[in-house]
Amino acid sequence: MDTNPLTVAAPAETPRYTLWQLVLYMLRLGALGFGGPVALVGYMYRDLVETRKWIAEDDYKEGLALAQLAPGPLAAQLGIYMGYVHYRLLGATLAGIAFVIPSFLMVVALGWAYLRFGGLSWMQAVFYGVGAAVIGIIAMSAKKLTQKSVGKDKLLWAIYLVLAAVTVVTESEIAWLFIASGVLVWFLRAPPKWLGKGNLNAAALTQLPMAGGLFGTIDLPLLSHIAIFFAKAGAFVFGSGLAIVPFLYGGVVTDLHWLSEKQFVDAVAVAMITPGPVVITVGFIGYLVAGLPGAAVASLATFLPCYLFTVLPAPYFKKYGKLPGVVAFVEGITAAAIGAITGSVIVIARRSIVDIPTILIALATIALLWKFKKLQEPVIVAAAAVLGLIIYPLMH
Repeated sequence: MDTNPLTVAAPAETPRYTLWQLVLYMLRLGALGFGGPVALVGYMYRDLVETRKWIAEDDYKEGLALAQLAPGPLAAQLGIYMGYVHYRLLGATLAGIAFVIPSFLMVVALGWAYLRFGGLSWMQAVFYGVGAAVIGIIAMSAKKLTQKSVGKDKLLWAIYLVLAAVTVVTESEIAWLFIASGVLVWFLRAPPKWLGKGNLNAAALTQLPMAGGLFGTIDLPLLSHIAIFFAKAGAFVFGSGLAIVPFLYGGVVTDLHWLSEKQFVDAVAVAMITPGPVVITVGFIGYLVAGLPGAAVASLATFLPCYLFTVLPAPYFKKYGKLPGVVAFVEGITAAAIGAITGSVIVIARRSIVDIPTILIALATIALLWKFKKLQEPVIVAAAAVLGLIIYPLMH
């Protein structure tokens, strides 16, 4: 019998879409998907599970659980897993690249403009409006995820509320609580008959990949240093892209002195006003430090670990994912993940909702998305950016 998980986990049914269609979808999501990891995760559920029915709900839940369990940016890992579901390594690779490349090109262009024209003062005004609208977008995404994945299950609600509260209080996502939540539901709902034959090794990864320098004509020692630093960021930071910000600040500003504090704040603002994964701020930072080679190396070093942490355990999730114990484990992790995501809405809101106009923009966003189900988020983001450019100078 073939025991290789890469062959055992062959797709069980013919996909309802082509790989090219999925790649085009990921390109579009990476180019137009505003709102950070919570919103992007919500878009994938709405588009791939609910609307197009390309991905089964169980596959989506497995992907969300794996993305939350492993270190790295949540939305990028889920996108990679969506590619893996039916098209395995090729699908995961192309989906991941397609998801990241649009925002990478945008932050490189903004990095060039930033250095050429001496800062981006208009960004504060744009972020003032966009940041408030983003709160409304991710709040609605968190609401939909909660309804679909937690439902009326009392145990899952308890886990959800605890993780939401912990996230609000600590302003961080504690990885071991996700695992503990999965184990709790597993032991309560599908306790193993014997502990000695457990096959749940989906998170048993020990590799620490590192990306080397890509361009031989540039400062190779500096690029190597960038690669090592950003590989650590990608390999050891759990949760949403925003979770990487404190780690980056401590390294590039406090320890390495690559950027000033103002430059770092501008880098985070760039990530928030561009679509795609928030963690793409690493591309902007890399560009400021070492130009295009720095941007490429920083991005590759950050995303390569999350890619490997997704595709290596994926076959085991597919092979053992229907076992009662694994189903219960995934349910617990998923409830914990969505609780943390909901808590992060409050954490981010503390920084973006700063006065009456921003409160009104956030509430208007929620009202519009609630009433007009098919309203496209980029339209709201563009309107919020214009409002920010008008209101911010008046308020400051």
